[in-house]
Amino acid sequence: MSAKQWMAAAGVGLALTAAAAWGWWRGRELPSYTVQRGEFVQAIVASGRVETPHRIDIGAQITAPVAAVPVAEGQRVSRGQLLVQLDDRELAVAVQAAQAQVAQAEAKLRQLVEVQAPVSALAVRQTRISLDNARAQAQRQADLFQQGFIGQAALDESVKARELAEAQWRSAVKQAESEMPSGSDFALARANADAARAALDAARVRQGYARIVAPAAGVLIARSVEAGEQVSPGHVLMTLSPDGATQLVVQIDEKHLRHLALGAPAWASSEAYPERRFSAELAFVNPGVNAQTGAVTVKLDVPHPPPGLQQDMTVSVNVEVARHADALVLPSDAIHDAAGPRPWVVRVEGGRARRAEVKLGASAGGRTEIAGGLQAGDRVLPASVVVRDGEHVRLAAPA
Repeated sequence: MSAKQWMAAAGVGLALTAAAAWGWWRGRELPSYTVQRGEFVQAIVASGRVETPHRIDIGAQITAPVAAVPVAEGQRVSRGQLLVQLDDRELAVAVQAAQAQVAQAEAKLRQLVEVQAPVSALAVRQTRISLDNARAQAQRQADLFQQGFIGQAALDESVKARELAEAQWRSAVKQAESEMPSGSDFALARANADAARAALDAARVRQGYARIVAPAAGVLIARSVEAGEQVSPGHVLMTLSPDGATQLVVQIDEKHLRHLALGAPAWASSEAYPERRFSAELAFVNPGVNAQTGAVTVKLDVPHPPPGLQQDMTVSVNVEVARHADALVLPSDAIHDAAGPRPWVVRVEGGRARRAEVKLGASAGGRTEIAGGLQAGDRVLPASVVVRDGEHVRLAAPA
């Protein structure tokens, strides 16, 4: 190889080495996300079915004779209208007895505050005066004994009188303390008054069971009770076909229970007509959880059902649980340890990858709200990209 050829080959090698070094210094070209500011809507997606209210069985909660049935089969009734009146004379007596117990307990509490406590305070002062006198007398007797003017019996008598006065004073102090608002007698009297009021509330609630009212507006389609009959829990007295909007019955995973709030807006569509989206509103959340499926039954009102929506149709529902008009949002797959105590992302600063801890908000639809740690416009690497902290990187076009 001639000198000229050798120098040419060496130049090419140096150029390749320089290019490799420049590429290494600039780092790998990696995909990235940009932190964006905008509206963030968190929604729970679930499926269910259409349910149109059609009948409600009405029964009694207590055993009692029927006093009156002021409605007839086929009659339209309003919500809260009296349907059956049970004989409540015994229940009324129980309420009166509970009222008397409340009055007695409250009187005892007032007596403690207005009479016994002042009397006990006066007793403390009186016994204190007696104690001071007994101590002074005992001291005088001791002086006389030392001078030989009195005998041992007189001295012992004065000591006993002083000890008795001290015991009476301590007893008076304890009695006064127990009758103060922080004392045991006062606490017991207040607890008795609270228990009496609770018993009165329970008696009134039970008396209210004698009035069986319509739970909703609608038409009575069946009646199987007459005045004078003895009714008890478990027997159907009437059947009501209620008025009401079409509802959607949906099963939602129990992990979303804390996000559900009555009145939450929702959008739904049926599988038969997926292009017809219609609005709904969360109206009921069952307090129980299905032990087998871990799901909670919820119901949504449909104020304006679209044409063709029929009973038992399958529907897909998006229940909105949060809406933030000005939120920082990032794709969820950029977050490391999202469920852990210290989630973090890899932010690119000055061409280098840096770990940054973040504070997360809600997540929905593959996006997560960033509550702290990032700013709008920050560039973040996907969590699937493996880099070293401080490594040089180049960013491809934002995803």
